[in-house]
Amino acid sequence: MKGHCILSHGFESGPDATKVTALAEAAEALGWSHERPDYTDLDARREVSELGDVPARLQRLLARIDAAPAGPVVLAGSSLGAWISGFASLQRPVRALFLMAPPIQMGPAPRLDAADIPLSILHGWDDELIPAGEVVAWAQPRRARLLMVDDSHRLSAHVEASRDAFAD
Repeated sequence: MKGHCILSHGFESGPDATKVTALAEAAEALGWSHERPDYTDLDARREVSELGDVPARLQRLLARIDAAPAGPVVLAGSSLGAWISGFASLQRPVRALFLMAPPIQMGPAPRLDAADIPLSILHGWDDELIPAGEVVAWAQPRRARLLMVDDSHRLSAHVEASRDAFAD
């Protein structure tokens, strides 16, 4: 194996979601191992916050990084999965990040941050939850590879584009 990819689904989605499944297929085709942690139990914890137990989500991802096979680790995530991937990259050594529809600001939570590593972002111009301008402004000083598409938050019309951009 060339490395290991950890693919984090979005809020109220799941490990079998269309986009993370497409990314898993791309990783496998390139000779990388992969996993898709399940955060659905944590998303259901509405007594913690309206977005479930976000700190526990981050801790689960960090534990998966710690248990990853030897070699480079790449994190990818959609929406809340992108947010936790960014923060995990600050706490563990990872090779690169691939963020889809990353929330730059989520209420009282800290503003999105990430390690200074190769970073690719896929975001919809018509994202109804995360303004495109915020993502562009966040990506610019990081010199991130940024693919803006004619789509909404779910990026459902760009599953293949997500897979191809991740494979690149």
